[in-house]
Amino acid sequence: MQHAVGAPLPPPHGPGHGPAGRPHHDQHPGPPLPPGPPPPPIPGAPVPQGWSGPAPQHAPAPVPRDTTGHLALPPGGPVPLPAQQASGTGAATLAVLLIGPAGAGKTTVARLWAARRRVPTAHVSLDDVREWVRSGFADPQSGWNDQSEAQYRLARRTCGFAARNFLANGISCILDDAVFPDRPAVGLGGWKRHVGPGLLPVVLLPGLEVVLERNAARSGNRRLSDEEVARIHGRMAGWYGSGLPIIDNSAYDVETTAQVLDDVLARALASPPSW
Repeated sequence: MQHAVGAPLPPPHGPGHGPAGRPHHDQHPGPPLPPGPPPPPIPGAPVPQGWSGPAPQHAPAPVPRDTTGHLALPPGGPVPLPAQQASGTGAATLAVLLIGPAGAGKTTVARLWAARRRVPTAHVSLDDVREWVRSGFADPQSGWNDQSEAQYRLARRTCGFAARNFLANGISCILDDAVFPDRPAVGLGGWKRHVGPGLLPVVLLPGLEVVLERNAARSGNRRLSDEEVARIHGRMAGWYGSGLPIIDNSAYDVETTAQVLDDVLARALASPPSW
């Protein structure tokens, strides 16, 4: 028998149903059922009068499931000092801050050192993060003011958050920044607060002639005037006598400097500098 499309289907024929959909007991009445307690209530429904059984239990709320496939990150906490290694930095999870003036080569050296390690290592450059601001970028070359200071602090805090997330997941991190010794609260102290007491600072400080030559090869807002480079280099000389390890890479190529950096960090693990 064909039924019109969209019309309701006839009631099923089977146990408990008659040919016209009437209940089976209406067509074939039998002896009445003995009285008994009402059926147990459905969880979440009102309890019927006369029910003396246990109170219905509400169905537990469904537990939300993460179906995105993302891994939960451990909380990033202050980074402790890693254990001493037998040779070089080995497989230690390190937090390194490479300090130096513009033109010292710190970004290039940090990138190569991170790439040559046998264990996962990230490189975060403060200048790169500062330049994430495209509209409204406060260029220090136009004058150091409240806005450029605020953007510098914001970039440093962002770099610190990134470093702690890498380190919390077992990935070493090297940061680079032109930190001045005569501004400890803003510079080195700020990095220590954002990353943790296990941060290992190293100063990369070649001679002024080398810095001027490297700066001349730069372009865009990374290139400074010779006067500004000389002024920054003179302030960086204050790191001598500070107790921090200093690498004069005037006569080193990038690969040699990266190897010297690794040796310096290995000694810092054996005898952490006081700063």
